[in-house]
Amino acid sequence: MKTINELKQEIITYGKLAEAKDLTPGVSGNMSARFGDKILITSSGSANGYLSEDDFALIDYDGNVVEGDKKPSSEKLLHCAFYRMREDINYIIHMHSPYLSSFASAGVALDEPIMAENVFYFGKIPLAEYGMPSSVDLVEKTAMYFNEYDAVLMANHGFIVGSRDIKDAFLKLTLAESYAQVVLNTKILGGAKILNDEQVKEIYDLRKKL
Repeated sequence: MKTINELKQEIITYGKLAEAKDLTPGVSGNMSARFGDKILITSSGSANGYLSEDDFALIDYDGNVVEGDKKPSSEKLLHCAFYRMREDINYIIHMHSPYLSSFASAGVALDEPIMAENVFYFGKIPLAEYGMPSSVDLVEKTAMYFNEYDAVLMANHGFIVGSRDIKDAFLKLTLAESYAQVVLNTKILGGAKILNDEQVKEIYDLRKKL
């Protein structure tokens, strides 16, 4: 198992990458990693692109701080729910990237089969109903998708994705953000050409083989 310092350095590194790609504006969003029976999460008020080793809290799966004096992100319960539901998830990234947040704020899910790559990696990116940020209501409305999906849009809020490793979580964030931009561009160009059911099935069959 990786040490806490190793996990911190991973999150710091990918936070900087997210900032460089304009995926994490200002003091918004949060990141976390599974640490055995605990969770390492960015602290409240920290900026993902400018994290230091002091910008973290260690919590249990109920959201209680078990080490340090930093206040954990206000979205800690959302992270706790994701980890409890999915033993295969080791890292979670929640960000308010512009294009994904635009779809979330418009109340539009990214669930149409437009690009083969996105069908392959996501299937669909559903839209969770609005819940007040940091509330139990938000957790309940978003967590209902975690069993089936790795990535979820949150209405009038942002995007959350989980994965086995932080690189994969970050790459899925960038892929989803690019996909949102492509979908928006197709609307300007008169609308996307939707893949048919047989084409979607072929992609799902390929995914099972790899």
